[in-house]
Amino acid sequence: MTIAELSSESLTDAQWETAHAIAQILVKENTDVNELGKAVAYLRASVNQPNATSRFFQYLKTLVSNGRQIGHSGKTTDYYRSIEKACSDYLKGVNDADTMLQILGWVSRLMRYYKDAGVPIGEIATPKALPVESARQAEIAKVAQAQDFQVEQIIEAKVTKINGNKVTYEILGTIKLTEKEPKQASSLHEGQVVKVKISAVKDDGTIKSVKYVS
Repeated sequence: MTIAELSSESLTDAQWETAHAIAQILVKENTDVNELGKAVAYLRASVNQPNATSRFFQYLKTLVSNGRQIGHSGKTTDYYRSIEKACSDYLKGVNDADTMLQILGWVSRLMRYYKDAGVPIGEIATPKALPVESARQAEIAKVAQAQDFQVEQIIEAKVTKINGNKVTYEILGTIKLTEKEPKQASSLHEGQVVKVKISAVKDDGTIKSVKYVS
């Protein structure tokens, strides 16, 4: 099984591209993979804590600030600076700590792969920052792919919130959409299961909007 096949078991395509991009940048800048390992270890230890991703980015900033004191060589601060910038550029859109940990785990593997395999990184243009799917977005995408939603399709939805004339529907336990229902909002109640009609579908197959039917 190749490294790409292994990755497909745990990462979406967008996350896989992001892991590649970060690894390429760090290898091109001669970043020590062991220093990245310290950052990954910190995230792993705090992954279940509140605001784990925010804590991680703050930790990276602290490493940059204190690199001279805690580093083993004059290059340590540069390593931390490269890691902090790459993570900020590519992972700011990831709100799920487990997903971020998974991506960074692959970054470490890929850095070793590029170095050990002698891949000519210098010939590869530095990738632009890519939007990374959150775990929730990835889950929604999987549901959409499995269901093949169509415009005019009628499906069940659960009312999870009512705010004035706005109603939030939950579909298949994953997709949440808030729609204006001026004629129906007052007669609905939270927790109620209703029928809605899909009025628009996004290019990626996920539902864009629905309307109450019954």
